[in-house]
Amino acid sequence: MDVSSYRYQSRRPDDGPLRERLRALAAVRRRFGYRRLAWMLEREGSKVNLKKVYRVYREEGLAVKRRRGRRRAIGARAPIVVPQELNQRWSLDFVSDQLANGRRFRILNVIDDFNSECLAGVADFSLSGLRVIRELEAIIAVRGKPAMIVSDNGTELTSNAVLRWAAEHGIEWHYIAPGKPMQNAFVESFNGRLRDECLNEHVFTTLAEARRIVEAWRIDYNTIRPHGRLGRLPPAVFGATRRKPEEQRGGTLRSIGGFAPRPVAPSSESSNKEQTQSADV
Repeated sequence: MDVSSYRYQSRRPDDGPLRERLRALAAVRRRFGYRRLAWMLEREGSKVNLKKVYRVYREEGLAVKRRRGRRRAIGARAPIVVPQELNQRWSLDFVSDQLANGRRFRILNVIDDFNSECLAGVADFSLSGLRVIRELEAIIAVRGKPAMIVSDNGTELTSNAVLRWAAEHGIEWHYIAPGKPMQNAFVESFNGRLRDECLNEHVFTTLAEARRIVEAWRIDYNTIRPHGRLGRLPPAVFGATRRKPEEQRGGTLRSIGGFAPRPVAPSSESSNKEQTQSADV
């Protein structure tokens, strides 16, 4: 063996502070991968190469275990329209969970599709159509009125009270096709993050505790959690850099690959061409 190899001493700098901080972040954000943890370190002022973060991340055994779900059939894909301004389109959906005693409760999530900001996460045992209207009016009083609301065909959202309220306020209420949750992809993606990072991480003993934890996570999601789609910015910070919703209400929409939020699918080749041309415009 060469003497220089035999007596070689590693000159790699000490990674102790980085390892400790990475372990501390991973203990709090247990469902964050190495990329999102690196963004958090970068936000704190640490200039660390992403490959080094990945190496330390693997050596410390911090890899997130993927929760596998059952396979689902994927239907035909079509462009999904993405709003370019705040309050152009909101998405509504319900998430269910249960307390430690087995009693189930539901959470009403309201999302602004432009910046994925969670406007409300209302947890209760019963959420009727009238309760949905009250929560929407409370949000509108602070944020302003949306041009469109997208939801599924649940009984709470298809009631006469909801339809009458939308007509009186001049809000276009769009229902997705039955059995097609992918047409409401923005709020469905948020529901997955909520369940993975919050609901599956806690055991709720009371409804008050569930409300407190969900609200704390919602605030963290809007103000601290980095989002890759938003340039690593939190939704509230990203939305603050855009114009106010009342300055422009009829902005154009751009399209990206995904599922179409419209429930009516074209039945002929000509209608397919017309829909493609209209989406491109």
